[in-house]
Amino acid sequence: MTMTDVRYDNATLQKQAKDHLWMHFARQSTMEQGVPIITRGEGHRIYDINGKSYIDGLAGLFVVNAGHGRARIAQAGAKQAEELAFFPIWSYAHPKAIELADRLAEYAPGDLNHVFFSTGGGEAVETAYKLAKNYWKLMGKPTKYKVISRALAYHGTPQGALAVTGLPIKAPFEPITPGGLRVPNTNFYRAADMGAPADDLEAFGLWAANRIEEQILMEDPDTVAAVFLEPVQNSGGCFPPPPGYFQRVREICDKYDVLLVSDEVICAFGRIGDYFACNQLGYVPDMITCAKAMTSGYAPMGATIINEKIYEPFKKGDTTFYHGYTWAGHPVSAAVALENLDIFEEEKLNEHVRENSPLFRSELEKLNDLPIVGDVRGEGYFFAVELVKDKATRETFNEEESERLLRGFLSTALFDAGLYCRADDRGDPVIQLSPPLTIGVPEFQEIEQILRSVLTEASNRL
Repeated sequence: MTMTDVRYDNATLQKQAKDHLWMHFARQSTMEQGVPIITRGEGHRIYDINGKSYIDGLAGLFVVNAGHGRARIAQAGAKQAEELAFFPIWSYAHPKAIELADRLAEYAPGDLNHVFFSTGGGEAVETAYKLAKNYWKLMGKPTKYKVISRALAYHGTPQGALAVTGLPIKAPFEPITPGGLRVPNTNFYRAADMGAPADDLEAFGLWAANRIEEQILMEDPDTVAAVFLEPVQNSGGCFPPPPGYFQRVREICDKYDVLLVSDEVICAFGRIGDYFACNQLGYVPDMITCAKAMTSGYAPMGATIINEKIYEPFKKGDTTFYHGYTWAGHPVSAAVALENLDIFEEEKLNEHVRENSPLFRSELEKLNDLPIVGDVRGEGYFFAVELVKDKATRETFNEEESERLLRGFLSTALFDAGLYCRADDRGDPVIQLSPPLTIGVPEFQEIEQILRSVLTEASNRL
């Protein structure tokens, strides 16, 4: 049973949204038909203005890992706001930023001991990019400014982070920061299309890692500052790293004196079953960027975590990193993050993900019997279902077909069926799932049933 949320008037809000709200990564023309308005969340469910319930299959936007409606997190923020609502960390400090930095350093691998706060993932990547360039200048290597990332990878929208991003979304904003270079991603399902080994996952991983070495040599190692990689690449649809991939990348970066940045804006804080996915995947980067689930979305927060090597030239004399954000290390956000991480520890959410991920995968793999499903892939609580026109040949959809399938049918049909998730075609068409970490088998089964129903209808429409 659904019940309209009487606190809000839908017609008034729709008009106000149409007149004034500019949505992100969205076609404003959709405002003409109205926009879904979400008013409440509880656990793994969200509720719209009409009271209808949906499974939050994307944790907001890979964010609400501890689940919606956690009163104790909200109360921690309120308590901190009463005590100290704001103070900057520009030459000053406050207890919550110090405590959170200490905690993040404890979770991070190796000697990544220094935390530079920001307010989101794009800012964290921007920080890492600027810091890499600044570091190499201080080390007497000012020509090292180029950065390598993977095809289709999304690393943020600030001008520097956009240069690291490997998606074709830059043309409206050019010229952007120079120096962004691209290498193949780890989409094993499409290995043959890349001319890579297609029948041996480990050999494919080695091939993909070696393309990074090839790019460094092509550009000259003395010009390459850093490699930015997500543990599991988001855009394109959850590309896990093949066995040995990151170990080989680490070798390459060490060989050519290039920094390795693990962009964990999505993958940190339980998404792959650890506070940092690099711990789970067995590699130690030079920097980690993170945000999103650090607070489970209850307040904005981001961070760049830096190792001792990069920190060394900044810790003495009058050297300053001329970079910062007003809201970085915000007392309320830091208090919220600490409470959120307490929940992670008390409820053993990382362990829960590691134990239940195979069960989630097995439910989704049941969809392989549908003619429209080409591949199911991912790690932890982070999966994608790739859609194909021809299962045997792996033929994908053209641009017009993808438009009709994803925006014309699937996105709305899945939402109407009670599942909020992402139908994405930044690459080949996929459905992405990244639910709160608290869910288990009953929710896995419900998600599979909704997907089966909607994808069967999609198959019939082709």
